[in-house]
Amino acid sequence: MRGAFHKREETLIKYCIKVFLILGILIILSGCATLDEIQNLRYDVNTLQSQLNRIRNENESLKQDLSKIQKESEIKISSLEKEVLELRTNVSGEMKKLQADLLLRFENLQSEMRILSTGMNEYKEYLKKPPKDLERSKEDIALRTKLLEERGKTIEEKNRVFENRIGFLEERIKAIEDRFKGHEEKSRLLEENLKGVDLRVKGLGENIKEIQGKVDQDISKKPSEAKGTTHGKIEDIYKEAYETFQKGDFEMARKKFEAFLKQYPNTELSDNAQYWIGETYYLKKDFEKAILEYEKVILKYPNSDKIPAALLKQGLAFLELGDKKNGRSTLKRVIQNYPQSEQAEIAKKRLEVIK
Repeated sequence: MRGAFHKREETLIKYCIKVFLILGILIILSGCATLDEIQNLRYDVNTLQSQLNRIRNENESLKQDLSKIQKESEIKISSLEKEVLELRTNVSGEMKKLQADLLLRFENLQSEMRILSTGMNEYKEYLKKPPKDLERSKEDIALRTKLLEERGKTIEEKNRVFENRIGFLEERIKAIEDRFKGHEEKSRLLEENLKGVDLRVKGLGENIKEIQGKVDQDISKKPSEAKGTTHGKIEDIYKEAYETFQKGDFEMARKKFEAFLKQYPNTELSDNAQYWIGETYYLKKDFEKAILEYEKVILKYPNSDKIPAALLKQGLAFLELGDKKNGRSTLKRVIQNYPQSEQAEIAKKRLEVIK
């Protein structure tokens, strides 16, 4: 295409030269030329020059278009070559798969042919048997078929029975699981209640143990009353109130202990009487009043051996009221102030439980 453009350009140039030569010859031959003719000649020359420039511009544009077309063609050719290569690769792979598939099918057909051939041979041998053998075979086959059908029915019946039993067992298992869940919940609640009961029983046992251990000391304490009051009389009044307490008549025991304190406020048994008043309220679950009565033991009788027990029972009463802060604080006082006492050991155990 480039050669054609160059050839066209050369042809135009030659044509223009010829035109100029002809015009020059005509002017020379005519000997003279008018002004109009000269102007026309110039106009024609300019026109030819303009056409020549336009043709040159078109030629350059065509060259650029040709270059673009060549580049695009090269890109497309490269892309087509890649596609052809991929197609060849895919076709090669498909051909291999097809060959393998055909080979496998051929082998399967050969295997089936061998099986059919064997079956045909067996069938031919079977046909060669005498009619009696054939009848026996038919009877044997019919008998076996009947037995198999009967066994199948029996198995189906057993399966139905088994399925029914499974359904029944599943229902029972579900009911047992539901009952077990209910029992688990009840057991959990009972365990929680038992823990609370154990703590109360433990506290009562400790109280009883302490009471039993102190009975002899309480009875043997000597009163420090004024003249005219006998030692035996004070012990008898205290003993009567204490025996009432042991019988479980806490209201009457409280009245007797209060009467004792009113009559004998400063004897060696007075601090004990005050402590047992607190116990009557504690055992009746009137924990607020019990705390106040135990506090009287601590304030009125600062040297009493009942103070550790009074502090311990104060702490337990606070816990029963749900006041864990004061309960912990009071139990810690027992441990700090009376570390070697039995009440300190009890306080430690209770603190471990309420953490």
